[in-house]
Amino acid sequence: MKAKNSLGSKIKDYREFRQISRSELALKANLDENQLECIEEKGIVPSLGHLIKITRALGVRIGTFLDDQDQIGPVVVRAGTEKSSLSFSTKNESTREHLSFYSLAQDKSGRHMEPFMIDIEPSAHSDYKLSSHEGEEFIYVLQGKVEINYGKELYLLNEGDSIYLDSIVAHNVHAAANQKAKILGVVYYPL
Repeated sequence: MKAKNSLGSKIKDYREFRQISRSELALKANLDENQLECIEEKGIVPSLGHLIKITRALGVRIGTFLDDQDQIGPVVVRAGTEKSSLSFSTKNESTREHLSFYSLAQDKSGRHMEPFMIDIEPSAHSDYKLSSHEGEEFIYVLQGKVEINYGKELYLLNEGDSIYLDSIVAHNVHAAANQKAKILGVVYYPL
């Protein structure tokens, strides 16, 4: 199986390699088949929650589609050298993309956690869509202020604050006070 550059191409290649139809994967991942087609064919980047559902349905780590290399030993990422920004969107294509992810372990094979440096752009709209997926998340605020909708609760985090949450509860992370924010996020999900 030859990997291609885009996330959608990698998902499609892996799905076809495993001889799973698009409709079967959509059903297993609880996604609309048209949405999966847009991801695979048009390069639409799924939300993090949807990407996790796809990887779970395929029985692989999220890194399978984000990795470029397979380093067995430890991986050091020097300040300012974070790799490949990836912006996750929501199911609603009209909703803005507001989170840019920079992988801090892209070269590490066999990992069970996904650490990211995440830039959060502010938005004038409050159309925050909650999403959920299996696993857990740890978020540490490096700059700015962050609001987290978690179930029916709203948490305001300042620089230096952190939160550890169960990702199965519907949630959304966004910039507060209409200013940019930067967080360290670590996502864990069981295979």
